[in-house]
Amino acid sequence: MIGSLEGVRVVDVTMSVAGPFATQILGDLGADVIKVERPEVGDDTRRWGPPFWEGEGCTFTGLNRNKRSVVLDLKQDEDKAAFVELVSTADVFVQNLRPGSLARMGLGHEEMRALNPRLIYCDMTGFGMKGPQAMSPAYDPLMQAFGGLMSLNGEEGHAPARIPASILDQGTGMWTAIAVMDALRTRERTGAGAHVHTSLLNTALMWLPAQLMGYFADEIIPPRLGSGTVGIYPYAAFPTTDNWVIIAAGNENLWQLLCSAIGREELTRDPRFLLNPDRVAHREELFEELAATTRTGSGQSWVDLLNDAGVPTTLIQTLDQVVANEQVAAIGALPHVAHPRIDNFRIVNLPIQIDGEYAAVRHVPPLLGEHNDEVLGARERVAAVKES
Repeated sequence: MIGSLEGVRVVDVTMSVAGPFATQILGDLGADVIKVERPEVGDDTRRWGPPFWEGEGCTFTGLNRNKRSVVLDLKQDEDKAAFVELVSTADVFVQNLRPGSLARMGLGHEEMRALNPRLIYCDMTGFGMKGPQAMSPAYDPLMQAFGGLMSLNGEEGHAPARIPASILDQGTGMWTAIAVMDALRTRERTGAGAHVHTSLLNTALMWLPAQLMGYFADEIIPPRLGSGTVGIYPYAAFPTTDNWVIIAAGNENLWQLLCSAIGREELTRDPRFLLNPDRVAHREELFEELAATTRTGSGQSWVDLLNDAGVPTTLIQTLDQVVANEQVAAIGALPHVAHPRIDNFRIVNLPIQIDGEYAAVRHVPPLLGEHNDEVLGARERVAAVKES
């Protein structure tokens, strides 16, 4: 059963994607996550859309389950005092507001850890906490550009492309959750909290180990490879009569099997394509050779033929196909969850199973301030429990 963080209280002062994704992971793992939001507007993602689902922002609903929402205006003395009292009961504090904004209100990590020495205080930033751009705000597309990812994505000769998923936001959320787990384990031994820091820039660089190692080695900037990858070919998308398929012939045996299955054994004897380094060096010529063959049949026919031959191949599916796919259904990745306001509500499960079970959904994404009375009305009792 997933729930190792049961009993851990997380105060969540995050917006947009990176921070909410981090705290949703912690909530899925059993933590009591209290999301502190601004009056009237709350998290920006509540208003991102369309699409909306029964009036609720889809980005918000995708990133904020297993949380309780309270509204506090930190510019008001009474609400600020309630916030400080709430943090004094917390095990973990996570924030991704504009750099320096909480510190200017006396709510930075030094002040909060002086109040609560066992607190694990997490700062999530765009560019890091040092350097000339440390105070600059950052969003995922900016950091995909700044960190080099966008320069490598898309087809050569065309505009660089953003990876549609918020890969740096969500990646930073993952690293934050991992860091929190490590800090909690360390606290078990030492009794002391910690100051955790993660950034979108660090995450961008961490997604590029092969590319950066290659640049360190030869100082050659790699080209944009579209659906392909560095150092392996054929390992990319190929056209068919009705779709595109990804063919992943990642070693010499698979290359031989591929050529045999499609009736192109002569390619294995072509000096340009003998070994993987040769094929990588001549990927454009090899693409044309293979595409001339794949264009003669349907996508599904090639998938069936090549998979039967032992060559990993799949259609490039659209989201409607993904949702309807029997394999996706078999692993239970997109379950329906009871929701008081949205019929037929579904989620994307945390991609972890322990003893065959996914994390439970204890709270659907909350309405703004839905839990003010439940959380803040009981704060004296909670503080007493924490002290006992």
